[in-house]
Amino acid sequence: MSELPVSRPSRPGGAGRTVGPYTLLTKIGEGGMGVVHLARHEDGSRVALKVLRPHIVGDDQARARLAREVGSLERIRSRWVAEIIDADPWAEVPYVATRYVPGLSLHDHVVEEGPITGRDLLWFAACLAEGLASVHEVGVLHRDVKPSNVLMEGRTPILIDFGLARVADDPRLTHTGWLLGTPGYLAPEILYGEDATAASDIHSWAATVAYAGTGGPPFGRGPAVAIMDRVRRGEHDLEGLPGRLREVVDLALDPEPAERPTLAELLGWLRPQTTRVDRPVPPPPQAEDVHTQPFAAAALAAAVEPTDHWTGAPVDARDVVADELADETPTRYQPEYETQYDPEPATSALPWQLAPEPLPAGPAAPGMAERAARAVLWAGGALAVGAGLAAYPWVAAVLVVLAVWLLRSGSLAASAAGDRRLRRGRRWYDGAQFLLGAPWHLVRSVPTTALLVLWSAGLATAGALVCYAVATTLPVALGCCGVVLAVALWCGPGSSRVRSPLSRVVNPLARDGRRWLVALVVLVALVGALGWQVDQHGTDWRPDDARPFQSVR
Repeated sequence: MSELPVSRPSRPGGAGRTVGPYTLLTKIGEGGMGVVHLARHEDGSRVALKVLRPHIVGDDQARARLAREVGSLERIRSRWVAEIIDADPWAEVPYVATRYVPGLSLHDHVVEEGPITGRDLLWFAACLAEGLASVHEVGVLHRDVKPSNVLMEGRTPILIDFGLARVADDPRLTHTGWLLGTPGYLAPEILYGEDATAASDIHSWAATVAYAGTGGPPFGRGPAVAIMDRVRRGEHDLEGLPGRLREVVDLALDPEPAERPTLAELLGWLRPQTTRVDRPVPPPPQAEDVHTQPFAAAALAAAVEPTDHWTGAPVDARDVVADELADETPTRYQPEYETQYDPEPATSALPWQLAPEPLPAGPAAPGMAERAARAVLWAGGALAVGAGLAAYPWVAAVLVVLAVWLLRSGSLAASAAGDRRLRRGRRWYDGAQFLLGAPWHLVRSVPTTALLVLWSAGLATAGALVCYAVATTLPVALGCCGVVLAVALWCGPGSSRVRSPLSRVVNPLARDGRRWLVALVVLVALVGALGWQVDQHGTDWRPDDARPFQSVR
């Protein structure tokens, strides 16, 4: 699902038609799930009305699914979100109505006015995180945070199209091979075919903040395949972001979900600099008409001397125009849950000049030494797999496949447990529920594990053919196949479920010099012992006594 980002009226479309209690005024967007109109309710309020396409709600089962999703999404109430205020999946023409935001998308805002800088950039990052938090609080993932799904209400970002991507993700409603989302703003685990998590939304948040602050996509432009490859590798360009914010965004763009800060950690760093929770948002005035034309905005700016609502200090007239336009729109939303921007901190320093508080628990970006230590351990593991395959081919192959299966199953079970905690918090029975659900995740991971193993085995076979072509000995050929197999399992389709749990072991070892040295000695000893076995007794094909590949020396 990816509606057009423009929130301004663009061209007539269905004007005068009635859908439920709404009269369509003009078409403002169109996408895979439906057509979005600016519409007027019977009570005079204006909304963004999404009229759903027939294939989205083509039968009772699909309508029931949509009704369940909308029931969850209607609980979201936030200034930073264009929340759902009405929906009827069972109507003759099904629709979803959200708060109308009369502003440009972030994508168009940056194109027309340039990147967001300084104090406004921190404000943007914090508001976007607040909106994402309000979505997560009701147990919903956004799944498609990107510049075209963020509307600018003055200098404030408003998140749109949340949660309904889950409806569009139904396999019955999509075409084989389609990717729901925009390359460059999708997390790498989604590109690998894994399920979305809260960490996936954080990756998309960081990419969107990077676009806002730099004026360009963080993973560059070009063919979608090239962009997705950079996303998987974590090759992003954050040149132009201020120092500490750049470090935070860099952490949030880590290819490994487990290495990214949580949303609570991001807000713990951003809130003290940008938002406050002790001041209510003033209720919007209930105007009889809506002024959205540029000349009305210019007249409003010329009629008043703009001052800050809280301090009385002069402010930029352009901000006041945008805020007044937003305030005069009589859309139905509840502001009582919101936080409020504090435009004048207690100290004389500006917010981006203050020394920001560090993230409460997020890991620091690894230095070159730590990255090198990780690489050595990963390489040692690959050599151990190669040595094992050279010494005991059948036994080593079975153990490797079993380990991959168990790692992927455990990762799936952990993700499911994390999603449950996100929806309803921690419970005393979480451990028992994790264990009871483990058998299901063992079965669930079989198809994707088989795909990863077959893909990796194919590459290992190609390595064996190369060894055969250069007439290597059988142990050397098997060792090379083992190394290729390990590398393929580390970077193949669905391998993030293997890397992530292993990274929880390897990364802490790489940060501690003594533990890293002990792990390295263990790996060297293991490779040496297996090598000695091959040198003294040759390749052991147990449990099979026969020796295949007799022609290979």
